[in-house]
This record gives sequence, C-alpha cells and structure tokens, in this order.
Amino acid sequence: MPFPVNSTLLRLTFLLQALFCCLCASLCAAAPEGADMSYLSNVEVKVGIDLSRGGAIVYLARTGEDNLINNFDLGRQVQLSFFSGPVPFAVGDNTPSKHWEHIGWNPIQAGDDFKHASKVLEHRNDGQSIYVKTLPLQWPLNNVPGDCTFESWLQLEGPVAKVRARLNNARSDTTQYPARLQELPAVYANAPYHRVASYTGEQPFSNAPVSVIPKPEGKHPWSFWQGTEGWAALLDDRDHGLGLLTPGRTFFTGGFAGKPGPNDTHATSTGYLAGQGQEILDHNIVYEFHYELVAGTLAEIRSRAVSNQASSTPALPAWTFEKDRQGWLYMNAQDSGWPITGALKVSLDQSDPQLLSPFSFWRAEEAPVVVIECAFKTAHKKAVIYWQRHGERAPGAKDFIEFPIQGDGEFHLYEVDLSSAPTYKGGIIRLRFDPVPSGGAGDTVIVKSVKLMKR
Repeated sequence: MPFPVNSTLLRLTFLLQALFCCLCASLCAAAPEGADMSYLSNVEVKVGIDLSRGGAIVYLARTGEDNLINNFDLGRQVQLSFFSGPVPFAVGDNTPSKHWEHIGWNPIQAGDDFKHASKVLEHRNDGQSIYVKTLPLQWPLNNVPGDCTFESWLQLEGPVAKVRARLNNARSDTTQYPARLQELPAVYANAPYHRVASYTGEQPFSNAPVSVIPKPEGKHPWSFWQGTEGWAALLDDRDHGLGLLTPGRTFFTGGFAGKPGPNDTHATSTGYLAGQGQEILDHNIVYEFHYELVAGTLAEIRSRAVSNQASSTPALPAWTFEKDRQGWLYMNAQDSGWPITGALKVSLDQSDPQLLSPFSFWRAEEAPVVVIECAFKTAHKKAVIYWQRHGERAPGAKDFIEFPIQGDGEFHLYEVDLSSAPTYKGGIIRLRFDPVPSGGAGDTVIVKSVKLMKR
C-alpha cells in the first residue's frame, strides 16, 4: 500500500529544492568560472579575490545582491596595472601586436592578453583582512612575467572595501623613463552600470549637482576629467552601482563600452573607471597607493567621499619630499632616482626644464602664497611658478609669476605671493615650477618642499 501523499509537504519540498537550485545558480554566477576564491564579508557587503587570476578582485556585491564586477577576460576585474617605458616593450622575440605597441611596459594583476593568468606568490585571509602577493604578467606579451611584484591588503568597513596596494620593481633596465599615466586601480563593472558620474565642479563638498560624464567624440570610449571630490561611479538607471574613491587624487578616466544589458559577469559590454596618476616608476621603486570601492547608491558613494574629507586634516596641498616624489613629475629634466632621501635632486641640463605637481584642487583665495624650500645651483637669477586653472588644459599665457632666486647651491625659503597675479583666482588644479628658463651643464635644483599657504 503506498504511503499517503501530503500535498503541503510535497509543495514545500519542491520549493526548498527550487530555492536550493536558485542558490546554487546564484553562487555559480557570483564569481567567474574556474575561480579559486578568497572572500571577506560583513552584514552589508562581500568582496572576493580570485587566486587563480593573480588575486584580482573579481567579486563585489551588497548582501543579497548580484556581483558588480566584470570578468570577460583577464584585462577586466578590479586590478593593479602600471605603465612605463620603453614603448613599445618587447622581451627578446616576444613582441606586442600592432594593437598594443603603444602600451609599453605594462604588468597587470590578473594575467595577459593570451589568457595566461598571473601567479599568486602568497595569500593570507584571517576573516578580517586579505593579503595577496602577485607575480604579474605583461599584458601585451605572451606569458611574460613582469620584473616586479604586486601586493594588496583588503579590509571592509561597512559597505566599503578599503585597499592598500604596492608595486615592488626589480627591473634590469635601469633607465629612468618619463612619467606615465597609471591605473590606480583599473575597475570594470557589468553592463547595467553604463552611466558614469562624478562631481567635477569648483565647489566640492557643498552638495552641488553631480555630473554625468559624456561619452567622448570618436571611437575611443573613455573620457578624462577632474573629480574634485575624489570619487567617480558607474551607475545603472536607478543610480545604483559601483563607486571608486581615490584619497588624495582627483584625476579620473572612465566610460562605457558596448551596450547596456543584463548583469552578466562574463559579458563583453562593460563600464570602466580608473584613478589616474602620472608617475615615474624607477627600475627599483616601491610605490604605494590607496583606494576604496563602494557598492551602493550614488548618495552612499558620495556620502563616503564627504566622510573621508571630514575625517582628514583640512589642509591646503603641501608636498614634502622626504621619501618619495609625492606625485611630482618632470618635463625635460631628471632626478637622481630612487630612493628619494629628503629632497628631489633634479638635473637642469636640458632646454626648458619643468617640475609639475600632481592634480589636486584648491581655491586661489584660500592659498595666496606658495613657499618653496630649495637650493639652486645656476647662473640664472629668476625662476617661474605657473598654475593651471580648473577647466583649462594647461596654464594660460598670463598664468605665471616670476621670483628672484639665489644660485649659490644653498637652501633658501622662497615665499611667492601668487595673489599678486591678476589671473590667480578661482579653482586651481596644478602647479608648474620652472627653476630656470633654459638649462645648462651643471645646473641643478634640490627641492625639499612646496607648500601652499594662507598669509
């Protein structure tokens, strides 16, 4: 005699089976195929790195929601990516295709364009933080390890993934190549997140309207902009998505390639963001930076940026070159190389040497004075400070001020009244320091600090 069927119990059984199948499908879709995952999670968010893809971040989602990160190939994810010379870069007969010749030296965390994954050298996860050390591959070459290592430290703070990242260079090529734009980091999101948003105006942290970054003209899908609150986001049509926060940096690139579509981690369509910094990467440099990822709404992403600004010491940009370049770079000049010990020691033997600050933001009326501590060794009697105003691509024809110098090789404090120049007004994003009008053999400047100040 058959057992009697309890229809209620049967329906419940089918429901549980369906839920289990949905859960399995969800978990399978959460990370890329073949992933070897290491996760951190709290009640608000979950982040995961893939140990089979160099420890790159391949998963980020709010609790109960879908993964935001795109994993179409090894050039996506959220990952470290650095650039230097020579351009093009080759190792023996292993040369880049024409399509990638412009990339130059470019180790990245996940792997290369030939589907080889970078190798994880070390990994620790104590449930509170993740550490990963990676031997990256050169993106445009076929299975060529980078002559460097990457390190990353990840932690969660509410809905925020906080990351400290480090490049350790060990190149046999000791040439000091010019500064290149770096992806700090590269961030790729899925197809629903096609709207690029940031605050780009001259009144940061005043709750002024956010801008939607327009697509550039031409075939290239990425735009560049000054995000003066230090954040950018990839959003869907409901203003939900992925935010990138870059403490101390205001320069961004990003956009959307393809067509908006479903939230498929393997789809080719993707949104892209990168914090940008122009950096000289010496053959032996140890270079660090920090960034944050926020999975949430536009309001939550911007609120985190406001919170970061409020918790930091309110100060005007000031650069002290005790142990690094502080993001400064050179045109027609070189320094003595890494490590930096107490000052930038810059040779001025080329025509029109220039020292350029990293992008930042301040209002001219709040910083009427710049003080430079440096030692000139030159027969020239004057130096020049230029400034780049917000919304301009370079200093204007009148955006400069000259000041007298002493070329005796001794350190002096030079206090320059920027406010005496009629065009020094409004939002300012960069300084340019021309120590001499034209370099000559034996001319040098040693710079300890550059500080914007009130009176």
